Amino acid sequence: MSGDDIPAAGEATPEPHDEPQPQSASDAETEIHRDDVEAVPFETPDIYGAYPRLTDDQIERLAEHGERITTEADQVLIREGEACECFFVILSGSVAIVEGYGTPEEHVLRVHGPGRFLGELGLLHGQVAFYTAVVRDPGEVLAVPIERLRALVARDAVLGDLVLRACLGRRALLVGQGAGFRIIGSRYSPDTRRLREFATRNRLPHRWVDLETDEEAEALLRRFGVSPEETPIVIWQDRTLLRNPSNAELARLIGLAPRPPQESRSDLVIVGSGPAGLAAAVYAASEGLSTIVVEAVATGGQAGTSSRIENYFGFPSGISGAELTERGVLQAQKFGARVTIPAEATGLEPRDGHYAVTFADGDTMLARTVLLATGARYRRLQAPGVERLEGTSVHYAATLYEAQQCRSDPVAVVGGGNSAGQAVLFLAEHSPKVRLLVRGEDLGARMSRYLVDQVERHPRVEVLLNTEVVEALGEEVLEALVVRDNRTGEQRTIGARALFVFTGADPCTGWLAGRLALDSRGFILTGAQAQATTTARRWEDQGRNCAALETSLPGVFAAGDVRSGSVKRVASAVGEGAMAIHFVHEHLGSTGTAGLTTDTIRPERPRKAAWLA
Repeated sequence: MSGDDIPAAGEATPEPHDEPQPQSASDAETEIHRDDVEAVPFETPDIYGAYPRLTDDQIERLAEHGERITTEADQVLIREGEACECFFVILSGSVAIVEGYGTPEEHVLRVHGPGRFLGELGLLHGQVAFYTAVVRDPGEVLAVPIERLRALVARDAVLGDLVLRACLGRRALLVGQGAGFRIIGSRYSPDTRRLREFATRNRLPHRWVDLETDEEAEALLRRFGVSPEETPIVIWQDRTLLRNPSNAELARLIGLAPRPPQESRSDLVIVGSGPAGLAAAVYAASEGLSTIVVEAVATGGQAGTSSRIENYFGFPSGISGAELTERGVLQAQKFGARVTIPAEATGLEPRDGHYAVTFADGDTMLARTVLLATGARYRRLQAPGVERLEGTSVHYAATLYEAQQCRSDPVAVVGGGNSAGQAVLFLAEHSPKVRLLVRGEDLGARMSRYLVDQVERHPRVEVLLNTEVVEALGEEVLEALVVRDNRTGEQRTIGARALFVFTGADPCTGWLAGRLALDSRGFILTGAQAQATTTARRWEDQGRNCAALETSLPGVFAAGDVRSGSVKRVASAVGEGAMAIHFVHEHLGSTGTAGLTTDTIRPERPRKAAWLA
């Protein structure tokens, strides 16, 4: 497979060569020469900044931690579906990134030459690879074990930021190219929607094959002997087939972090991984607390679905919710926090000096303290026809997954806050016409001025004030909306093939009802308000009053959007998450360390893996 001889679809693929024999990178004869760093003629151009070339100095420092390996044509360095333990830098020759290696659908995604490195976001998270890296032209690579790489970038912020940004960009490109596994199912199937949402929210490369409209679907079902009634199915590498898998089964296939052993103990369990939960995980783990973060669907919360957050401190050019989330996850993991997905919490109760958090699958975790950071979900729109179309044409998030379904159709957005404004601007990049329906008479009443200005100036956006949805029309998909002017009562019909709803939020606290104090809207009471709902003896036994972010259960805290009275902003959620750890320390200090046992999960410290410090 040297030169341009990547096998075409259907051609036989050579067997991989034997494992190469490494040699020490510190040997005198292995001194690095950088005369051939110019891009090879067939190298994929770095248009999006996802394929940076390392400097001489960066490669020399990496060489102190790795081994040089002589490569041969057709040699496999990274294999699709398997975890990668090394960070590869190409010193000479070239490497092809191939999807579907060894299958009839094999094709080259990109080619890298000297100075570039291999890997994407899965490398940092310990996920399996979504592609195969095959040597195209023989030469040399530098293989650096992942743990050694983490130690190096902890001391080199420039290198760490370069690697992280490149990995984020490469993951985005893989997602956009439809690489990875395939989900085959009907657009009208709730389970298809569930799997697609899980894959999209976790930024997993995949491609959806619609059973209703895609001609490929029928051929694939015949090929694997699956009837339409058995869908949705997940296919990967033409070898692995899952019939209507649960989110947990799909997570295991990809290598998402497994849950700790049943009834394992820790200092702190954080339920929810939005900005508040991730910030708390960073501070808790960095201060020596054994910390586990559990999340039902995907990290990031509502913020993680934002296409761009432009008013977050420290990012003058803005930052996407996905990038902010990935930075937070990697930073928490750097200090030893464990992030587990999916894990839907369903119960909370005191047990043997700990709190027991139970999950939908029956498993239990024990922790000395608990932080509730489950956030809130957007409120469902109450209008005839809406419920019937939820999951197919009515959405409560605006991600690339939903936007890709609206490339040639008009859409409507309901809401007047920042989330609605961000969604409008994002959707206007994909849809020819976006109408923003606002119940009030002033767009600036609840939306930040910078968003108002952009929305009002956008040529594809039409703002309809004093407008409410009366009815959604369409049997299987949305065809139009009946709207009403709430000043005059006049009704009219507007075309829309998708409806995005951002009309306030309801807290994710249904599983906590009866277990701790909630306000009239279901948000968690904390501080003096929480203490007022309990008996005086509960806090007398603690020898203190209820802390500002503490719930009616001593040692259980709440932060972010789920907390009653919180400011619904990313920055304030991050601040509350950090502040909650101060109160966790105070509680543990007042109760002593008697709760610790020999099976308590301790953080891996010091784990100097700082992708970002």
